[in-house]
Amino acid sequence: MAHDKRKTIARDISWLSFNARVLQEAADPTVPLRERIRFLGIFSNNLDEFFRVRVATLRRMIQLGSKANMHLENNPQQIIDEIQMTVLNQQGEFHRIWEEVTAQLKEQKIFLLTEKELNKEQQEFVRNYFEEEVSSDVIPLMIENIPEFPALHDRSIYLAVVMWKKESALKRKFALIELPERTQNRFIILPSPAPDEHHIILLEDVIRFNLPDIFSYFGYDQYHSHIFKVTRDAEIDIDEDISTNIIQKIEKGIKNRRKGKPVRFVYDREMDPGLLEYLVRRLNLSKRDNLIPGGRIHNFRDFMEFPEQVFKEKRQRKKSFDHPMLTTRRVSDVILEKDVMLHFPYHSFWPLIDLIREAAFDPDVTSIKITCYRVAPQSKIINALINAVRNGKEVIVMLELRARFEEEANIEWKNRLEEEGAKVLVEIPNMKVHSKICVIRKKTKDNNSVMYGFVSTGNLSERTAKLYGDHCLLTANQKIMADVNRMFNYLEQPKSGMNFLKDCKVIVPSPSIVKKEMLNLIDEEIRQARKKKPAAITLKMNSLSDDDMIAKLYEAARAGVQLKLIVRGIFCMFSEHKKFEKPIRAISIVDEYLEHARVWVFHNKGKEKVYISSADWMLRNLEHRVEATCPIWNEEIQQELKDILNIQLQDNVKARWLDNELSNEYVRTTKKKIRSQVETYNYLFKKTQTEK
Repeated sequence: MAHDKRKTIARDISWLSFNARVLQEAADPTVPLRERIRFLGIFSNNLDEFFRVRVATLRRMIQLGSKANMHLENNPQQIIDEIQMTVLNQQGEFHRIWEEVTAQLKEQKIFLLTEKELNKEQQEFVRNYFEEEVSSDVIPLMIENIPEFPALHDRSIYLAVVMWKKESALKRKFALIELPERTQNRFIILPSPAPDEHHIILLEDVIRFNLPDIFSYFGYDQYHSHIFKVTRDAEIDIDEDISTNIIQKIEKGIKNRRKGKPVRFVYDREMDPGLLEYLVRRLNLSKRDNLIPGGRIHNFRDFMEFPEQVFKEKRQRKKSFDHPMLTTRRVSDVILEKDVMLHFPYHSFWPLIDLIREAAFDPDVTSIKITCYRVAPQSKIINALINAVRNGKEVIVMLELRARFEEEANIEWKNRLEEEGAKVLVEIPNMKVHSKICVIRKKTKDNNSVMYGFVSTGNLSERTAKLYGDHCLLTANQKIMADVNRMFNYLEQPKSGMNFLKDCKVIVPSPSIVKKEMLNLIDEEIRQARKKKPAAITLKMNSLSDDDMIAKLYEAARAGVQLKLIVRGIFCMFSEHKKFEKPIRAISIVDEYLEHARVWVFHNKGKEKVYISSADWMLRNLEHRVEATCPIWNEEIQQELKDILNIQLQDNVKARWLDNELSNEYVRTTKKKIRSQVETYNYLFKKTQTEK
């Protein structure tokens, strides 16, 4: 089904609009100062990944044209030009906010000092600190003497140094120092002249202060130094050489990624012009390689870890709490009797770990099958699975090795699991496995077996479960678990074709099947609206960009279906049109927690259909990933999900309108203030009091 591209907003422009909402949080004076700094770090990290992946992809489209084996955008060059303009404007706003934030830090007596602002005691401290902690990790490169310019690392920042002697300023030397961020802390707490003050210096400024010692051999007495970074194409090309296994392909891809084409060069706008020209020439950059002048500081993502101890007020983040049904009994005993829905990060993540841990030690459990997309660095889930293997259980783990930027960690987990005796599945050709599912099989007293487990919208990482909003259904419903088992049959035997997925009775899987089913459900609402009967759809997801789904939603809006949309990130739909019978309510919520859940509700003639899913309505999720969309039948849980959606739809503090102009205007009403994440916490916490 082909659609005129002008009927949708370009995906990448919409994404930049989402990142602007992150920047709004950094700009908001009502947000605590440490959180404003964290949002600046998130904005910067997001932008880096955007250039690594999306801008790099657009470049490939331009280069390969119709030969590109990818979903082509209309006029990628025009989109890149628009990106460049938007990013420069956002960068300007970023620097304005940072100046405001540093002024407020000073008001709180927190000072970020440069190498030129140190008192004598601090100078001595920095000299000693460099000698004892940093010097062994600093390896300067005299770049003029190197015939082949070094391959600069993508995630690193570099100090470019110009040196000369006072009496002959024309004889200048250039050098590069890679900041040793992997081994050193970026923030160094200095001795402060007053007990109520906190002085901090950045790692690069410690190095700057010590440049005369680093280059003492050459006898220079004048130094200028400037930070820059190169962002590279991060897409891993998985070649189709069938003699090479997926591990070798990924390892080769990771090595190649380090040499990926530069897609952005960000530099200190104060950089010596001669040095800038030299770097651009030696790196073979052109203006189209996105030369972006910036401030003195780069790799702002490190500011997500800004030192906590310098703030007088301790972080006020509310602690997660136990689900009321899981406080006194084993998790598996509870869910064998009744479905339980965990809502992260409000509910504790521990029941999910306990579920696997209990299964690992239960003598009646025979097998555990689970998909893992991203896990925590010291994953308690993986440790529980290893214990299950040691206790003689069959353990099958679908480990998605191609989860972007987690490839190396996942290969390590694969090796560890296989060493212990688990069966690790790693490859479905041309398909990522993004579903979050688990099925545990247990023998019963009458020598039969029962299955239980979970279906989740995301998160198998105890670390991100504290920050990501997700829903996880713990269930022993045999229809749901039979379908989860069918999905594992497909994952274990993908060459047998899609039959296992097509045989699913209640779970709606990707690829393809979920799209067809959702289009049918929207069609049913359209039929009801045309008969002038109640028709409504509420959709919550991360991203909405699939052309076919958007076209169908337009049709629904024209027919008079009441559409309510909560979309955190990419939103390619025009939400306003004079031909829409009823106005679409489309909002995005950006707040302390990352809204990651997918929940879809269809009116269905008054017998509402409610689903949770791991899939967004994007081409990749619907057509090129293995995803699980699960119906919710338990009326109490249905109501819980709808209550949370209604709280979010009433948000008038952190919600923004998703309008046609991408203006990101806050939803403001005269009613009492409703901040949905606070209200959701209160709503769920209240339930723990009433259900105990």
